[in-house]
Amino acid sequence: MRKSQTFCASLLLFSLLAPAWAGAQSESKSKKKWYKGNTHTHTTHSDGDSTPAEVVKWYKEHKYHFLVLSDHNYLTRVEGMNSIYGAEEKFLLIPGEEVTDAFEGKPIHVNGLNINEVVPPQHGTSVVETIQNNVDAIRRIEGVPHINHPNFQWALTADHIRMVKNDKLFEIYNGHARVHNLGGGGSPSLEQMWDDILTSGKLIYGIAVDDAHHFKGEFSPDRANPGRGWVMVRAEKLSAPVILEAMENGDFYATTGVTLADYQVTSKAIGITVASRPSFKYTTTFIGEGGRVLKTVYGESPTYTFTGKEKYVRARVVNSGGSVAWTQPVFPGSRKP
Repeated sequence: MRKSQTFCASLLLFSLLAPAWAGAQSESKSKKKWYKGNTHTHTTHSDGDSTPAEVVKWYKEHKYHFLVLSDHNYLTRVEGMNSIYGAEEKFLLIPGEEVTDAFEGKPIHVNGLNINEVVPPQHGTSVVETIQNNVDAIRRIEGVPHINHPNFQWALTADHIRMVKNDKLFEIYNGHARVHNLGGGGSPSLEQMWDDILTSGKLIYGIAVDDAHHFKGEFSPDRANPGRGWVMVRAEKLSAPVILEAMENGDFYATTGVTLADYQVTSKAIGITVASRPSFKYTTTFIGEGGRVLKTVYGESPTYTFTGKEKYVRARVVNSGGSVAWTQPVFPGSRKP
């Protein structure tokens, strides 16, 4: 995928820092907007309970800017629906598929975003090879892969993911009821996996998704309903190549309900501005190598000043209602791994 002039300028500007959010600091920042999107959802084309049109209407009516329909081993053509539901700078459908594979009974699912043909499950002789083969197949048709719900049936570990090449995204939050985001019974949470991977030296960005299947009937914690996790992408315009390039450059945050009004990285510090809600309070935890807590800040304007000793820094913002936002890792003092 062709790199934008904005991104190149950002790299030059922050050649020492090279943070995930480098583009935010250039003069082009004023041209960028925040776009709300979900990259993982299902319809009646696989195991969802609603038609593609019904699913699209739900997301558009709930103020999303972009959506990927990612049915299992099925590609929904979105040109027709974009002509009906799409609107310039307001709503966009991006074609996708959940490439659904397995190894020795363990589910291995990799989403392919902005693809133009179905990617059949590629299989492999190990967990890592199976993931890699599917990532490579998505890349061959110029799609963007992301690794899905590692703790679903406890299929993937941090060691598996860190060995995969050419994948920059994986789910640190999935809204399905049976994906075990928080781990348990001695198995790590997805955030713990993220820190293990980052500490090992692999740069990977964390996304939040719905993995929605149930749009009809009751909305309850034990059903896979929409509206639970999404990404907020900072980009110059609402187009599939630009949105996905921004995501692969780390210019986004993941959230279950906390909104950031702004996020800034300089060579010296990270600054966050939370979009406050009446009566809500906020706690921001800055996290570094090995998942170690570097600093905890209360309020709506948390900052972190680099000491020069950090391998990476990321932030988790939690509100008093339990919603969370995750910023992408910054590697101060060195280029990205």
